[in-house]
Amino acid sequence: MSKTLQKTIVIMGPTASGKSDLAITLARKYDGEIISADSRQVYRGMDIGTGKVPRDLTRISNSQFLISKQPKKNIYFSEGIRHHLIDVASPKKTYNVTHFIRDAKKALVDIKQRDKTPIICGGTGFWIQALLEDHLFPAVKPNPTLRKVLEKLSTEVLFRRLKRKDPARAKNIDAKNKVRLIRALEIVQALGKVPPLQKNQESGIKNQDSVILALSPDQSTLYKNIKLRLEKRLKRGMIAEVKKLREEDLSWKRLESFGLEYKYVALLLQKKISRKEMEECLEFEIRHYAKRQLTWLRRFEKMSARIHWVTKPEEVFSLTELHNSLRN
Repeated sequence: MSKTLQKTIVIMGPTASGKSDLAITLARKYDGEIISADSRQVYRGMDIGTGKVPRDLTRISNSQFLISKQPKKNIYFSEGIRHHLIDVASPKKTYNVTHFIRDAKKALVDIKQRDKTPIICGGTGFWIQALLEDHLFPAVKPNPTLRKVLEKLSTEVLFRRLKRKDPARAKNIDAKNKVRLIRALEIVQALGKVPPLQKNQESGIKNQDSVILALSPDQSTLYKNIKLRLEKRLKRGMIAEVKKLREEDLSWKRLESFGLEYKYVALLLQKKISRKEMEECLEFEIRHYAKRQLTWLRRFEKMSARIHWVTKPEEVFSLTELHNSLRN
């Protein structure tokens, strides 16, 4: 096992690019633990559709943890590597970026106190940026009445409304993310516009304390991965997973709000679309989601981030510059 690093490793990239497997490989190499930065993997019961790494049935014993056939609910191991911020919230409740920053900071302190290397891994780029730069978010409380009205509108209508009311925020928001569109409009109603994010100068990881890796497979490989992964998820029981969530009293509206797999399977179960339409629409939307993730990453790089781009996970181990920066 290699020496623990002083820096935090950050793994980003589009969906289906191999981030989770790379994170586990690097965790073994650098004696690390993984902090998941995925806005849906935080929710319990959403396993197949979010692509969670499989949870170990038994834990590896070491100086901190004892062998247990039934791991504690708040400790998640996969392939012997501890993962943080997976299965930490009920899908009936909202878990947003402010919750993530709070919990990720606690996880970072815990990991470093045990002389481990933190590895942040996920496709929710905004969350990772907010953590690295320790953004201070406007203190605007949720407006349940407004949210009920906005939730009835399509993402297209919400985006047009935001573009009209706050063009600056509309330029850098994910126009397909209904949750963020609603939150932006909520802030606009309270403050007149969404104020620029402020950085907490006294805390945060800061870019110089982290090394950012971005996986960017060629388009044909990425699209092939997306198709194969979708087929595997359907075979594993993704539709049954959504049925179970519905049986546990999640509304159709709530299921659809999670987007992608949960949205289109929910539409299928409501008989609003056919099985063929569900598969075709879902593959198309996942491809476009991957494109948006890459666009966001390039914008993040232009803004402030020093990113090491690789097309294949194995290329990480041949980057001399990367390993020098990890050690320094």
